[in-house]
Amino acid sequence: MRTMKIMQSGFTLIELVVVIVILGILAAVALPKFIDLSTEASVAATAGVAGAIASAASINYGARKANVAKGTALNVANVCTNAVLGPIMAGGVPTGYTLSGALDCAAGADGLVGTCTVTGPNASVATAAVICVKP
Repeated sequence: MRTMKIMQSGFTLIELVVVIVILGILAAVALPKFIDLSTEASVAATAGVAGAIASAASINYGARKANVAKGTALNVANVCTNAVLGPIMAGGVPTGYTLSGALDCAAGADGLVGTCTVTGPNASVATAAVICVKP
């Protein structure tokens, strides 16, 4: 008596169903992790704007020290405003972000470093270091 061996090729229906069920369970567990990323994105964006302001203030200070005709003098009583810090940034302070703080560069020395608070559109907050520049 001869026995025939049948070679199986491909996957059975049960194997495919098991894989689909496992993928569904993994998706259900992982999905909540990615749902509320908007808050984290807003905080990161505000921190990015604060970093851009700090970088712009540093570049402005260096440019002013290298050549008095370059850079902008930051010699006012309240530097932490969009109107004062906006012009030193390429493109200005982005829409929806406000600056606040009590950095008084008029009374402070040249090179005085203070902090300004940056508030984002979703009330996220970050701080930026700003350098006073005398004329």
